Amino acid sequence: MYKYTKITASIGPKSESHAVLTKMVRRGANLFRINFSHDTGDTQGKKIDTIRAVARELKTPVAVMVDLQGPKHRIGNFATEDKYKLTVGQKFTFDSNDTPGNSERVYLPHPDVIASMHIGDRILLNDGKIEMRVDRVEPTKIVTTVTRGNEIWSRRGFNLPDTFVSGDVLTDKDKSDLEYAITKNPDFVAVSFVQSADDIAYVRDFINARTSHKIKIIAKIERPHAVRDIENIVTAADGIMIARGDLAVEMPYEQVPAISRHIIRTCRQMNKPVIMATQMLASLVDSEFPTRAEISDVANAAYLRADSCMTSEETTIGANPVNTIDVMSRILTYADMDAIANPNDWLRIEHIPENNWSRSVCSMAHLNNASAIIVFDNDGVATTEISCRRPDMPIIAVCNDETVANHLCLCRGVFPVFDTEMFGRRDGFAAARTLNINIGAVVVVDDGNISLRGLN
Repeated sequence: MYKYTKITASIGPKSESHAVLTKMVRRGANLFRINFSHDTGDTQGKKIDTIRAVARELKTPVAVMVDLQGPKHRIGNFATEDKYKLTVGQKFTFDSNDTPGNSERVYLPHPDVIASMHIGDRILLNDGKIEMRVDRVEPTKIVTTVTRGNEIWSRRGFNLPDTFVSGDVLTDKDKSDLEYAITKNPDFVAVSFVQSADDIAYVRDFINARTSHKIKIIAKIERPHAVRDIENIVTAADGIMIARGDLAVEMPYEQVPAISRHIIRTCRQMNKPVIMATQMLASLVDSEFPTRAEISDVANAAYLRADSCMTSEETTIGANPVNTIDVMSRILTYADMDAIANPNDWLRIEHIPENNWSRSVCSMAHLNNASAIIVFDNDGVATTEISCRRPDMPIIAVCNDETVANHLCLCRGVFPVFDTEMFGRRDGFAAARTLNINIGAVVVVDDGNISLRGLN
């Protein structure tokens, strides 16, 4: 049995050691996420170095994704650390006065937000537990009415579901973090709070001006504006992360499953990998066993044919990050095999013509009951497109570039092999043996040529 759906594992204090990372890779982690919202600079660089060392020792591709904090908005401080009472219907003001707040006002250290607000827009604080509607906008303040919530306190994060905030997608902190991260040659950069395809173009220009190393950009979808512009964003980005946490705050939470399904279909249609994220096994922060709902959530991501499931707190501060990867891997392996045995009609992607070459590769493999599809790939494009057709057998991608092999760690059903000698010889038999396939037929894709070969 193979695990087709990849695991993107967030790392932190409980999982950044060489020993733990090694165990996580052996249990099924394919890509490690480093969250720059918390640490920065050399602290994060040492994590990247450790991941690279583990990959070399295990002789397996392992990818690194740097996740930028983005323009996360927070209110200022109040006069005391107490919680201040709110009453539904009362007025509350956000202003540019940096003095401590009180029960009627607080500092808003984001002039771009004040400039972007309109009457009727909602402001959600503390993960949506507090809601206020804008009554009046002035150059230095926003006057609102409280419509939900009963208390407020310092440094609460807030969301703006109705507002397109002007300004760069990269904050000064993000630029500094990305400048440093680029020196460590990560495989992916995840961009937070993307609103449009222009945001992706801005980040790509920023990266390309500083390095020739191929760094792929993952757009995090967590705002209504991004959902509305999803096709353009998918086209501009190299992959998508469905960040269900903020998305469920800024949009009605009951819509998130349908939105996720739509995004997965769009990514597959446009040959881009997609990550399902947020609270997939959150109970494992404290528990040894997942809830039944979490098991279904992880399995459902496999049934929807997402490329990867992501862990968060459960592998950064959780009691047993290795167990988390083991649990997720076991759920995904079983669900992947069940999904292959019982395909759903909705998985057929419209607008992919019958004579599409990647569809033809998968059809040839299926009709001949092939044990695997083997791709000799020097840039990852062919393998990614085949992966997005979701064939019911493993894809072995033999690469002569380590970065390309790392990029393919994100693609569903792909088992990347970095071996310049195997690539040079175009040795399909050796490639098949990497998955212990010694008999049967395989479909080989090599520089546009497609052939069927027998192994026995």
